[in-house]
Amino acid sequence: MTVRSILDSKGHHIVSIEPDMKLSDAVKLLAERRIGAVLVIKNQRIEGILSERDIVRVLGQRGAGVLDEPVREVMTRKVVGCREKDTVAEIMERMTAGKFRHLPVLEGDAIVGLISIGDVVKWRVMEFEREQEALQDYIKTA
Repeated sequence: MTVRSILDSKGHHIVSIEPDMKLSDAVKLLAERRIGAVLVIKNQRIEGILSERDIVRVLGQRGAGVLDEPVREVMTRKVVGCREKDTVAEIMERMTAGKFRHLPVLEGDAIVGLISIGDVVKWRVMEFEREQEALQDYIKTA
């Protein structure tokens, strides 16, 4: 299975913010949308990604005053992405090796989606359930 199959199931909606947004506003957005990360985009170009992990790390290091700083001071600048044709196994390996939970999906210069480890796990569980049903049907008709 490919990343495209996950996006076709979950949708291509992307939540993004500007690098100059205050961190406190980004935290509110994450909480309101019940999501774990947002892409930081300026002029239709990915500048970084801001995750819950980034926020907890910087709060632990610098305290609550950091909430008044712009997102660009806190975000992860090195963003690893994937393509729609990448397999689920490939992105699972990439996420595990890189120890991150979110991957933007890129086609050329266009951002076409954002995949989380939760999306991958949900897809894999559904895949296992389909395989189990197929095996049960096979056994019943044999």
